Amino acid sequence: MFQYDMLARSLASGLGFRWYAPADLARIAPYLHLDLATLHLDPRGMPTTFRAPLYPAFLAIIYYFNGINDGRFFAARLAQTVLGALLAPLTYLTAQHLSSFFFPPDAKKDERGKKTAEIAAWIVAVYPMLLIFPIALATENLFFLLVLAAVLAFLRAAEKPTAFNFLLSGFLLGLAALTRSIILAFGLLAILWIWFILKNRRGAILSLVALLVTITPWIIRNSLLAHKLTSIETSLGYNLYVGYSPQSTGTFTFGPSLDLMSILDDKTRDEVGTQKAIQFIEQDPARFPILAANRLGYFFDVEWRAFTYFYVNDFLGYIPPPLLILILVILGLPFVAVASSSAFGAARLPWHPQTILLALLFIGYLLPHVFILSEERFHLALIPFFAIVAANFWVNGFAAFKSRPRILLWVALVVALLLVLNWSLEIYHDWPVISQMLGPNGNQLYLPY
Repeated sequence: MFQYDMLARSLASGLGFRWYAPADLARIAPYLHLDLATLHLDPRGMPTTFRAPLYPAFLAIIYYFNGINDGRFFAARLAQTVLGALLAPLTYLTAQHLSSFFFPPDAKKDERGKKTAEIAAWIVAVYPMLLIFPIALATENLFFLLVLAAVLAFLRAAEKPTAFNFLLSGFLLGLAALTRSIILAFGLLAILWIWFILKNRRGAILSLVALLVTITPWIIRNSLLAHKLTSIETSLGYNLYVGYSPQSTGTFTFGPSLDLMSILDDKTRDEVGTQKAIQFIEQDPARFPILAANRLGYFFDVEWRAFTYFYVNDFLGYIPPPLLILILVILGLPFVAVASSSAFGAARLPWHPQTILLALLFIGYLLPHVFILSEERFHLALIPFFAIVAANFWVNGFAAFKSRPRILLWVALVVALLLVLNWSLEIYHDWPVISQMLGPNGNQLYLPY
């Protein structure tokens, strides 16, 4: 959050995409063991390629009109609340586009499709972590909306293959990539989907051109700054280092997260991080599949980590154990219900181009996290789609499996049981901290994130 705020202040001040001006760097220098006296710092800050640009630019617009003062945080959170509120109606529209392919043709098809869309929209509207997230200065606030809007544009392009719809889908995908570049893996799959599944080469080319036109200017800027061809952001090496460090279990780990931050040059940090990660893998290759399995589990964990961090570091004050347990249940139960139900909902979906797109989104978004770094907050981008598929199952129930191969029901059951096993292991792993949280000084444990 500190980094995004620095970048936004720099942009709003007309200084460009810079961070760590001397005053900002002085605040964190003790943690990074930096001797500021030996550094020749530009008073404007350092140009950076480490972060993607769109979210800081979004904040900068808010800061520009609000003013760079303490009120900027409230203004940003208020704007992010508006973005979050748009998720529910967009989920409704996406569910409507998909529902016509979820049900066999009969007289009740429209009624069940409408009910599915309404339930999915309500899930998103009241989902606890989606309600809380606008408090944070985090890319997810913009990313969730752009991913959902991009998928909706692809679905519209499948129904009405106009040049505008294909260009819009590529443009929205480009904006999502300028927010978090990890979505580019899905972007490639989506363009291949247009080419081979929709069999629309012209549409695939239009979407690709729109995507490239959107992201290429920033890639050129970063490449000129780094003096080599680079991408939208140069955080991959850092994330690989944190994800494969001997101290890491595959998720964000506080200790290793600081190791490379004393390297102020983005290009050097990225290269060192990548080289170190390769060394870690070569030194102990047996850890590679273990870490991948761990990351898969972390991706599907319930959403307790952020609340736990803030509570044990006394940001929220003391909470009585009964109320604390209730809060944990409220934070964890929605994902348990939605994810397990979506396993059964997905198993009964017919194999249409639209459902193939959902599968490609799931695969293209999940796999990079499995091989780089994973946290439970990363699955929040998929909650609208999980909600749609789960609502489809709730509307139809198990009766819908009568017309589907029985093996699909067994696959869904196995997936649901694996999810339950993962959540059980999470509780077992986190129980020492949870039990301390429930104690009289649980809000003053002062544990790292």
